[in-house]
Amino acid sequence: MKRILSIQSHVVFGCAGNSSAVFPMRRLGMEVWPINTVQFSNHTQYAQGWKGMVMPSGQITELVQGLDNIGELKTCDAILSGYLGSAEQGGEIVAAVKQLKAVNPQAIYFCDPVMGHPEKGCIVAPGVQEFLKTQALAAADIIAPNLLELETLTDSSLQTLDEVVQACESLLKTGVEMILVKHLAKAATNQEQFEMLLVDKSGSYLVSRPLYEFDKQPVGVGDLISGLMLANLQAGYSAVEAFERTNASVDAVLLETFNQGAYELQLIRAQSAIASPVIKERAQKIG
Repeated sequence: MKRILSIQSHVVFGCAGNSSAVFPMRRLGMEVWPINTVQFSNHTQYAQGWKGMVMPSGQITELVQGLDNIGELKTCDAILSGYLGSAEQGGEIVAAVKQLKAVNPQAIYFCDPVMGHPEKGCIVAPGVQEFLKTQALAAADIIAPNLLELETLTDSSLQTLDEVVQACESLLKTGVEMILVKHLAKAATNQEQFEMLLVDKSGSYLVSRPLYEFDKQPVGVGDLISGLMLANLQAGYSAVEAFERTNASVDAVLLETFNQGAYELQLIRAQSAIASPVIKERAQKIG
């Protein structure tokens, strides 16, 4: 059984951050240790607002040290990071990655570089973007940006699939081993489908799934994608297999959410498809 330390946001109600990723990873057979960067009553895109707090500075470091003190840190196989409540938390995560790799050199760091989208009500703290561009990118083995985040990481404007591939290949040269572009958006080859891109040393792979006409787009899909991709990789699937399985599971969750007329992701209702996805769309190698 693989062990994953998941450091990201938490909502009491609904699905975002750890509340979107932990259950699916566990459903795939992972032992997951959640550390919350923030604890909110609900995600921040509710018109009524939310309540809660950013976890205090130093907590991540203390909790990771506690795991080391009882001899369990060395048994951890991967760190997953997502939404940060402060830039200081980012520094603590990079320190935790270094501490983990010192006791388990085979461990990997999967960074979901959540940078926020003010127009959607998702805002990150000052300094987080700069931390992700510098420290996190330098430390990560795998990153999972959306298109806007990839543009920020590479200081570029990406309009086409070829430009996205080139941007990802530039990141491979810096030491990142794998890039999953979670949403190609304007650079997609088919605007009537949802497309994702996987790039590693073996090449570039494109996969698609249907778009559903939600009244309000569910939150936490990106967190779900990152958690599933990491869990499938840790389960022993190849990068392309993990990519296909992730795409299929996310599609099943979104279809169930759409059919229920729900705003929050229907993870429990779709849990069988998370654990045993039916792959309808194969990844196509491009370039």
